[in-house]
This record gives sequence, structure tokens and C-alpha cells, in this order.
Amino acid sequence: MTEAQEPASRGKVIFAFLVVTAIWGSTWLVIKDQVGSVPPTWSITYRFALAGAGMLALALLRRDSLRLSRQGMGLALLVGLSQFVCNFQFVYQAEIHLTSGLVAVCYALLMLPNAVLARIFLGQRVTPGFVAGSLVAIAGIALLMVHEYRSAPPEGRVALGVLMTCAGILSASTANILQGTSLGRAQPMVPMLAWAMLLGAAIDACWSLATVGAPVMETRWEYLAGIAYLAIAGSVVTFPLYFMLIRELGPGRAAYNGVAVPVVAMGLSTLFEGYRWTGLAVGGAVLALAGLVIALAARKRD
Repeated sequence: MTEAQEPASRGKVIFAFLVVTAIWGSTWLVIKDQVGSVPPTWSITYRFALAGAGMLALALLRRDSLRLSRQGMGLALLVGLSQFVCNFQFVYQAEIHLTSGLVAVCYALLMLPNAVLARIFLGQRVTPGFVAGSLVAIAGIALLMVHEYRSAPPEGRVALGVLMTCAGILSASTANILQGTSLGRAQPMVPMLAWAMLLGAAIDACWSLATVGAPVMETRWEYLAGIAYLAIAGSVVTFPLYFMLIRELGPGRAAYNGVAVPVVAMGLSTLFEGYRWTGLAVGGAVLALAGLVIALAARKRD
């Protein structure tokens, strides 16, 4: 069994789940600040160019070989295109039209295409416990979505924003399924991610040049700090942990961190943006987290 295939301990899985949830719950506020004077396509390019360099440095620090097979490089290209190009291009565009909270809530539905696609392409069984937990979580997500929809800015093109969010979810799900394949599981995690981010950043740069023109950079310290945070904490730290969860739990259960992420995001929004909790938001958060507990507890029973 290779290093890439060795099972992680229960403690490591729980630790990865909590870290990814906490960090990604905070990134929505930072992404919202990135949507400003700099075209979103260039902000994404800067983020993953820096993240790719950081992942490369991590691989070297770990003394991992950066050489991948031809199939491995092909996988890295597909993951880079689906995860670090299409997914984030759609997310940043969606936040022009929607509140960050609504986009985060929509992304909690990632577990559905992940579970369905994993059943179709990976043959992974959808267990009764997972279905029961998902139904409870979806009820909570629906309440959160109603609350956030009401909070969306009236001038926003909500339908277009939701459409872009759905396209981003399908792109992310594609990358998740690729990681769950036998080829994906066989790849060394950090080198594969380094190449995926660098290839994705190169495609993002080409897309930016073709659609919005020459690079634009904002010197405001909040913007630069945001790029650094999204690249290092939001990418270099979290993506290896999240893709490890995909390999350990399967794409469906791994995506359950997305159920807790909007709750974290709204909690931080309470502290920094004056977010006001309503009965809908409280009820939705409780149901979403209850569904998460039911589905993950069913892993051992089913």
C-alpha cells in the first residue's frame, strides 16, 4: 500500500474536518472583499499562483518527488481546470449578484452531486443513514437559503447568481470525484495539488487576458492580505486535508463539511458584519448540524 493509500486515523479525519470547516467558513467574507476594483478573474489567478507556489514549497519541505506520471499530470490538469478554474470563476462571479452567505448556503448542497456521481462513477453505496442525515440537513439548508434569499441585495441578479453557483458546485463535484478514483487515490497528494493549482492558475491567467485584458492589482493592504489568506490558509492548508477526507470518507460524506461551513460563515458575520439571527436562521442551522451528525454517525452503523 502506497503512502497515498494508507488510511488515516479517526483523530486525523476529525481534525481535518474541523480545520477545513473553520477555515472555509471564514473565506466567504474574504472572497466578498476581493470582488471590487480588481476583476475577479485576476484575483483568482493571483490566489492560485501563490497557492501553487506554496504547495510546491510544502512538497519540497516534505521531500516529496514532484514528478508525476503522464496519467498523473493529466489528472492534475483536470483537477486544476474543474476545481481551480471553473469552480472559483463561477463562485467569484456569483458573489457579484448574491450575498456571501447565500453562496455559502448553496455550496452546502455539494454533498448531493458528490453522492450521486460517486454512486454512478465509483460504485459507492448510498446508505440509509446517509440519506436520512441528508434529508434533515437539506431541510436546514432550505431554511437558511430562504433567510439568505430575503437578505440578498435588491439590485442583485439573484437568478443569475444562483445559476453560476450551481455551475460552480458541479465543477467542484467533478474535481471531488476525480480525487475519489483509483487513479486519484494513487497520486501523491501534495505534488498533485501543486501541479493542479499551478496549471489552474495558468489557465486562469489566459482566461483573464482574453476576457478583461492586462493584469490589475490593488495595493490596499486588506486586498493583499486577503489574497495571502485565501492562498495559504484557504488553499495550501485546506485542500490537502479536504482531498484526504474525500479519499477516506468518499465524496458524499466529505462534502458534509459544506453543511457546517455556512453556519460558521454566519457566525463570523455576526461578529464582523452585524449579521442578525432570525428564527429561520437558527432553525436552519440546528437542522443542518443535526443532519451532519446523523449522516456521519451512520458511517459506522451502515
